[in-house]
Amino acid sequence: MKWLTAILALFLCNGLAQAELPAGLQRLIEQGEYSLAQSLMRERLARDSDLPALEQLEWRFAIERLERIKKDFNRTEADILSFIRTYLPDVKEQDLIRWEEEKALEVRVIDGQKRYFEYAAENLFRIDPYLRRVKAEKQTPAPTVLYSRTDDIAKIIAAAQKAKQTRVNPVRSRITYSLSVHADQVPAGKIIRCWLPYAMEIPERQENVVLVSTLPAQRIVSANRPDLHRTIYLEQTAVAGQKTDFAVSFEMTSYAVYQPVDANKCRPLGDDPDVAVYLQERPPHIVFTPEIRALSKQIVGDETNPYSIAQKIFTWIDENIPWASAREYSTFSNISEYVLQNRHGDCGMQTLFFITLCRLNGIPTRWQSGWFIEPSDDTMHDWGEIYFAPYGWVPVDMSFGLQKSEDPAIKWFFLGGMDAYRWIINSDYSQNLYPAKICPRSETIDFQRGEVEWEGGNLYFDQWDWRFRVERID
Repeated sequence: MKWLTAILALFLCNGLAQAELPAGLQRLIEQGEYSLAQSLMRERLARDSDLPALEQLEWRFAIERLERIKKDFNRTEADILSFIRTYLPDVKEQDLIRWEEEKALEVRVIDGQKRYFEYAAENLFRIDPYLRRVKAEKQTPAPTVLYSRTDDIAKIIAAAQKAKQTRVNPVRSRITYSLSVHADQVPAGKIIRCWLPYAMEIPERQENVVLVSTLPAQRIVSANRPDLHRTIYLEQTAVAGQKTDFAVSFEMTSYAVYQPVDANKCRPLGDDPDVAVYLQERPPHIVFTPEIRALSKQIVGDETNPYSIAQKIFTWIDENIPWASAREYSTFSNISEYVLQNRHGDCGMQTLFFITLCRLNGIPTRWQSGWFIEPSDDTMHDWGEIYFAPYGWVPVDMSFGLQKSEDPAIKWFFLGGMDAYRWIINSDYSQNLYPAKICPRSETIDFQRGEVEWEGGNLYFDQWDWRFRVERID
């Protein structure tokens, strides 16, 4: 019973923490000797049967984390050069070294071999300003765009001003999400447990969620609470030689939001404990390190107005932290620190960095995530909410950033506004799954693709596929 309690305490909180490894093991990992470090950790687990249950789990996940990093760093130097030469034919190996030193090209030495992050070459052309221009000049004309973000923003603002309310332009959607476990990943006859993403009910943002169907029909729907990722839980029995399918179909109504904020009307927070919790550090990813404090002082200076401070942070990140594909979040020890050191990150990393800087400056800020489901594209996405008294909580999308417009309302739209093309699954990160997941999660921070396990362990992302379809029914 004590062992089960330890497991539940571990997984019902923030996934798995980074294990406190002995200095010698940590040095091996820093030197890239992953396989040797994994072998020594396995020997320790086999030898020390009296190791506390919680510590055993942390060590096992330390082994798994290294395996996940290996999967993410799967490109060779030849792969990288081949991609770069598409746009820069005369690239030299010395250029690679320079970009690596500038942290524009993500690389690691793993087990004595130089390995690049799967999307390192693509990211290079997002991170380096010169290469970004080179690629833009050489690309063929883009296809016709079905959705204009600035046009949509203008319509949202106009509708909000006409109606004299903050929520407008509802969009009714039917979403079908399915997940297929590859054949023979689980022994025949064994039960596969699956958690699929569902939609939260959030007043003024996402309402009238109606479950249409699931595969299989028997399911457990999690409660609509911020301490839970919103899920549909399903079980199927594995059949030899066959993939195992899970699916959910539901409808929901999403609203666009436009809340103009007047800095002159912003006032002190007061003593609201429900808001104060969103001013706190939250290790390991929201930590007010000396380096974060120094950057904050550089960005904010002597400004004291909450909205003006948020504008400064929003602008600095928009101008200095370009979007780039990221490896799996479960492999990071501190995401905000990574963003600070590497000066790039994907939407969730930009959001966590924004949250960290805002909280440090006394501005309550929190996580929100799910999918962006605009008419021409569907993609996993992370954003947040920020609190300005007397306005309360308003949306913020750090990844979408400042819009290219001379109209201030459009330019600053995503610091207080949001489009209707959101499928909101999570109101916080690293929250609980229901029923509880016993094995380590594939994604320890976000929840968008789903989670799968069986009695023998977790099924990682490369052991199953997902599919996603959105239909407009308004």
